[in-house]
Amino acid sequence: MPHRSETRKLPYTAQQMYDLVADVSRYPEFLPWNSAARIRARQQRDDGAEVIEADLVISFKVFRERFGSRVTLWPEALKIDTEYLDGPFRHLHSGWAFRDLPDDDPAAPGCEVDFFVDFEFRNALLARLIGVVFDEAMSRIVRAFETRARNLYGAPAAR
Repeated sequence: MPHRSETRKLPYTAQQMYDLVADVSRYPEFLPWNSAARIRARQQRDDGAEVIEADLVISFKVFRERFGSRVTLWPEALKIDTEYLDGPFRHLHSGWAFRDLPDDDPAAPGCEVDFFVDFEFRNALLARLIGVVFDEAMSRIVRAFETRARNLYGAPAAR
């Protein structure tokens, strides 16, 4: 079962990074292997969370798979949780947390981003194929979010 977690310090605000990751419908514009995204439903909950049900299409080599997920956005806590609904996985769970860093160090980046993903494909061939390139694939995805932040928010200004 592939699993990855990492923490990055980035020169953007926690709110900027949260907004970027929460914008699921724009993923095909910048995420590798993500060829389509469709929002099925969107619901505001009484506890302040927003729940999005979305379909993403992942295209990798000869494989093209659609999967559904439930994305729970926690705007006050600046957290995002994703649960698997349907598609080619046995399971999928991922999460993001964003935290602004103190301003007392002018050389310090603006926020800390925690990310994790844990999944397993049903298709044994696809699981083996992904297993071989998993670390590089996850690195490319994380870099894609960083590049997207730079494209949206510009190079960080000196503090």
